[in-house]
Parts: sequence; C-alpha cells; structure tokens
Amino acid sequence: MKQLPLSRSEGPAVGRLSGVDAFEDNLRRFAWEGRPTRVKMTETDCDGHSVSLETYTNEFWTSKQRAGNSLHEISYRACFKPQLVDFFVQRLTEPGEVVYDPFMGRGTTLVEAALRDRTVAGCDVNPLSRVLTKPRLAPPTLEQVSDRLHAIDLTDGVCDREGLDVFFHSDTLKTICALRSYLRKRQISGKMDTVDEWIEMVAVNRLTGHSRGFFSVYTLPPNQAVSIASQRKINARRGQTPPARDVVQLILKKSKSLLRDCDHATRRRLAGHAGGAQLLVRASSRTPELQSSSVHLVVTSPPFLDVVDYATDNWLRCWFCGIEADTVPITIARKLDTWRAAMTDVFAELRRVLVPGGHVAFEVGEVRGGAIKLEETAIPCGESVGLEPLAVVINSQTFTKTANCWGVSNNRKGTNTNRIVLFRKSN
Repeated sequence: MKQLPLSRSEGPAVGRLSGVDAFEDNLRRFAWEGRPTRVKMTETDCDGHSVSLETYTNEFWTSKQRAGNSLHEISYRACFKPQLVDFFVQRLTEPGEVVYDPFMGRGTTLVEAALRDRTVAGCDVNPLSRVLTKPRLAPPTLEQVSDRLHAIDLTDGVCDREGLDVFFHSDTLKTICALRSYLRKRQISGKMDTVDEWIEMVAVNRLTGHSRGFFSVYTLPPNQAVSIASQRKINARRGQTPPARDVVQLILKKSKSLLRDCDHATRRRLAGHAGGAQLLVRASSRTPELQSSSVHLVVTSPPFLDVVDYATDNWLRCWFCGIEADTVPITIARKLDTWRAAMTDVFAELRRVLVPGGHVAFEVGEVRGGAIKLEETAIPCGESVGLEPLAVVINSQTFTKTANCWGVSNNRKGTNTNRIVLFRKSN
C-alpha cells in the first residue's frame, strides 16, 4: 500500500508507519485550512456482538465543483466527486493495481483510477452506465469528432416517440432522431467505433437541461429528465416554447470542454488501461467475469433507500440509446431490511474478488432527512461475510452545488457530506 505525505496539510509525512496504520495516522493528522480531524468512536451491533470503529471527520477533499479532470464533467444524479476516488486510490493502491466499482454509475471511479494509472473494472445493471463510461477511457480528438459529425446525414430524422416536442423544437428533434438512427444502425451492424461512442455519450448529456448549452428548452438540471406531462407544466408556467438548437455545434462545444485536460500524457495513460477495462452490465452480486482475488480496491456508492429513481430520471437518455428503461432491474429498496439483504449479497461477491489485504471504500449517505445513517447498516453487512470494518470516514464540506440548487442549509439532509465505511479483506 502506498505511503503518502499528508494531503493538503502542512504536517509531516507518514514516516515509518505502514499499511492501515499509516492510513489511519494520515486521517488523524490531516488538516485543511487549520481544521483538525475530529475523531470519535462508533459502536455498531453486528449480529449480537459489538464492533467499535473510529470515525474521522474533516474536509478531506475539496468542495470546489470543477477541481477534477475535465473528463469527469458528465451529469449523473447522485454521483460522487472524483476527489473522493482519488483520496482512497492514492493511499490504498499502487499504479497498475485493480480498482473496481460494482455500482459504476457515470464511471467516476473508473475514469479517475485510470487517470491515476490503475487498472479498472466496473459493473452496473443499467446499460446506460457503460455508455457514459467507456468513451472517456479512450477519448477521440476534437478533430475526429468534428469530422464524423459533419459526415453524418442529419436531415432525415423520424421520431418514434410521441410528446418529445415539449422538450425540443421540431427541427432540433429531427436532427436528434437522425443522429439516434445513425448510432443505432452503427451499433446493430457492429461498426460503432470510439468516435461514435463519444458522440453518443455527449449527445446523451446534452439532451435536456436548464441553459442554452442543451438541446432542449429550459427544464430541470441535466442529471434527470422530467416526464412529458411535467414538462408541459413547466412550459406553461414559464410561457416558453422550445427554441431551435444547433445539435452539432453543441456536441462540439461540450466535447471541447470535456477534452481540455486531455494532453498527450493523459491520453497515453488512459490508453494503457482502456483496452483491459472490464465494464459489466449485470447485477453486482454475481460477477463471474471477475477473477477471484484480483481486485485491490473497491470504491463505490450503492443505491440508497428510495432516494433516487434512476429509471425514471434516465428515461429520455435510455430512449436515445435504444434502452428499454422499464426492463432494467435497478434496486430501489424502500425498507432497510431489503437494502441490507441486497448489500450483504454484494459484499459477499466483493470479498470473493478482493485480493487478501484489499480494501472496500463504501460510500453511503444520510437518508430520510438524516434520520438514517446507512453506515450503521453497511458495517454489519460487510462484517457478516468476513470483511473487517476498519473505520468510518466522513467528508464534511462547507458548500455544495447540490445543497444550493435544492435550497438546503449547509450540512443538512446529507447534501454536504460523504460517509464512507472502509473495510479490509484479511490475509
């Protein structure tokens, strides 16, 4: 395990300590803008016996919204920041070791780990996750994207979904449908390449949003799509009609933004891991494609208790990608016992794929107004399958964009904190 000096701190290096001792010492002595880490003991019941863990609280990674590599700037609801991944990857792995995310989402763990020269693997039951992740592991050049877009006939689009005119101008919708038809034909014929995959990803992320940078009229933020009926109400309330948008230019503009940090060294580093990346579309409780004892670190955030309805949020994105959103078996556990059972199955599989001494950084949140702290349930889930709970790490921020958007006060309703349970597979 790599030993690093204290990050964002004026304190001394870890020194002679090694392994988990070095990591915990790093947490204890971490300082951000002079703020010391708060340490307390957490007692958790694990099937009749008590487990005591130290809980470390500080601003361990930045609250800045755009501090990571530009490739991360893809919208997806309930995603965590790349700085969270970086914090654990750099402290608990060495270059070339395998970092895995069983709930891949937009692919933050994989992209950040690959940028840090780690081998990556991911899994998600939603095929959309692979659409969002794979292209950013092998990004094309802006010139390649431009050449391809200008070579596609975007004049003959026919829409097969009623009601989309509440989001898009008729000319814009025709272009979107032509692009969708082109991509689906390329996919079916097996001719879809990395440039096509990039264009699909960017188009998916430009479908709807709240500014002129999106294909749609004003709607909710771009990490979710409202229903057609809800958009009609938004249009009526705002007295708006969908304006014409230049689909090609908006894709190129977003591509330029995403690629601004992709220098030669970055592309070379990503290329070293893109070909070997495993991107599975299946339930993460059973991943036979992953070899036993092959993963060094898991960094993930599971579905929370009925907080986010991924299928409903992503219905329009799924339509564009030819995915039947209603058929994707996404876990939405409305009861704690259901969530516990599902996560226990996942933990058992994670223990199988972890190398001896490997770690799991399991990010959970405060749900139902902070009344439920899922780490108190996650700890016995992991412990019951033989993973050793080591610590709880709480990143407490002074501000987040999410809190501001939803009008939530600082550190209320879980918007400003990440709560991570750290486990280890014993030797």
